[in-house]
Amino acid sequence: MKNIQKALPLDRPMVFVDHRESSSNVTRHLKEYDILITPKQLEVGDYICSDQVGVERKTMNDFLQSIIDKRLFNQLENLSNTFEKPILIMEGNPDVLFLNRNMHTNAIRGALACIAVDYSMPIIWTQNSRETASQIYWIAHREQIDDRKEASIRCNKKAFTLKQQQEYLIAGLPGINTSRAKKLLEHFKTPERIFRASEEKLKKVNGFGDKTAKRIKDLLKRKYKE
Repeated sequence: MKNIQKALPLDRPMVFVDHRESSSNVTRHLKEYDILITPKQLEVGDYICSDQVGVERKTMNDFLQSIIDKRLFNQLENLSNTFEKPILIMEGNPDVLFLNRNMHTNAIRGALACIAVDYSMPIIWTQNSRETASQIYWIAHREQIDDRKEASIRCNKKAFTLKQQQEYLIAGLPGINTSRAKKLLEHFKTPERIFRASEEKLKKVNGFGDKTAKRIKDLLKRKYKE
């Protein structure tokens, strides 16, 4: 882990802000607090409140779009793998989530369930950018002032358990996220058996069809080319 600042004033927290968020209303409202704001190009998350807490912020529209283009789960996977205490802040009226006629409500509820169950990630709901800024400030204050933790940019991922390493390995296969990786591991018991499984055996796992099984086997059989 690369610490940008080793010692912090005991009465003033620091927040690292991703450069894409530096001109947002949230950052503007953060400046109303007694806080050090450090814009950086963050590899993971939008705000870093301590060496353990990284925050991803989503407006309602961005949340829906990130489900459609599948950014959401990659972002949350990286956040969860990098910080001991990842947090998702959802900004705006929650009712708007279910007013989008281009997306079935089951897809939205499924995404929320995935966040809570698969990633064990808390969701904090805020009404607007001012509330988001207030929440980020108090998270940073609690971490750095009350608990005396540093704010730092993490360049390495947190240590994985063997179980997490296996899930991470299998989740790298085409069409496989963490939830589906767990299903495969529960069925085959070891990553080695998954890699050796035929298409027919892969299709016996609940929720896996011809397309996914074929993509997995095609990847594993193809010769590596630079």
